[in-house]
Amino acid sequence: MCQNYKVTRSLDTSEKLVEWIPYSQFTNVKEIARGGFGVIYLATWAQKSIILKKFKNSQKTSRYFLNELKSNQYCYEIRHHIIRVHGVTKDPKLGEYMLIMQYASGGDLHKWLQKSFANITWNKEKLIILWQISEGLETIHKADYIHRDFHSGNILYDLFHNNSIQEKYKERHQWLIGDLGLSQPTNNTSSNNEIYGVIPYIAPEIFKGSSFSKESDVYGMGMIMWELTTGCKPFANVEHDINLIFKIFDGERPEITEDTPECYANLMKSCWDPDPKKRPSAKKIRNTFGSWSFRNKHNDIFNKAELKRRELIESQKLGPEFAKKPHPRAIYTSRPLSFFISKCSSNSSQGYNYISEEQGFDIDVESYTSKSLSVPVTSLGKRNIEELNIEETNNDNGKHVKLVYRNIE
Repeated sequence: MCQNYKVTRSLDTSEKLVEWIPYSQFTNVKEIARGGFGVIYLATWAQKSIILKKFKNSQKTSRYFLNELKSNQYCYEIRHHIIRVHGVTKDPKLGEYMLIMQYASGGDLHKWLQKSFANITWNKEKLIILWQISEGLETIHKADYIHRDFHSGNILYDLFHNNSIQEKYKERHQWLIGDLGLSQPTNNTSSNNEIYGVIPYIAPEIFKGSSFSKESDVYGMGMIMWELTTGCKPFANVEHDINLIFKIFDGERPEITEDTPECYANLMKSCWDPDPKKRPSAKKIRNTFGSWSFRNKHNDIFNKAELKRRELIESQKLGPEFAKKPHPRAIYTSRPLSFFISKCSSNSSQGYNYISEEQGFDIDVESYTSKSLSVPVTSLGKRNIEELNIEETNNDNGKHVKLVYRNIE
């Protein structure tokens, strides 16, 4: 059975469609990154910088190409803080299709933290950043999708200017979630035989064989919250191997800094709770950061935390420049993790007590009173394969494409 997805420019239709843009309209095309899934190019289109994302074998059956396009379509009407897909094009030399995507000029969250940590205050910047990120995650979950690869390298910021009477051309940041090629609908029950990710941000239940869920995305949100408090990536000073996973099973989490307010720590710990059912929803996280950011709830607490943060920075006890040297085998690029899942399952079946009694965090977040989307990704080479055909069409509104995909047993 075939399902058709047309791609058009129309914004006022219920169809979630994307424009076809001839490759000839792009200038200054320059490769800026290359990875396991494909190649990223920076280019100019309509006098602005954009990203061209080419997936390997996208002309035939690239699951990730289809995932990223479809997930963006599903989030079209409710999109907040998500990298936008402008349309589709084709490389005339190689005959491969490419996504045209929004360019986030400021880079990723971790690089920005490395550069600007001292200026990211408790009583302003941290909370607004996390409110925007959690709103992006809520958008994904509201569309009934799971990101599956949620870490600071996939959170990007775009610079824009606020032309106001008081502060003309003031630089501001818009935080956006990207890299949706691994995401999938929540009702997908595919096997986890093929998993990509970054170990410290992957929820422990995934390594035990559970499926990805909205709750596993929220676990990653907890690690991102911790990263905002330190300017460092979680577990950066140890090797990312099976031993780290076993320690995480046993309840080990990154050390919470002295300046972290208790209400913030409670929310963060609830996000990385070992029991997925005890983790808050993205909506609850967003609402909490909204109350702290815009309604000044716990304002005195965050002001005191900022004073403590300044004290720690001045005494060289806090900040990325004062952190321990990263372990050479601490890997923060997404990679296949199936080996670790197999290893965990094997050790568990042999009776090793690596997965000890987990420490639950029964936390009331507010008890202290004084924050590619996509389509099913099944095992590559196994189970269903989605075949993608792109048909180019013309109508009165210009050239568009129709996506036709079908499952092949």
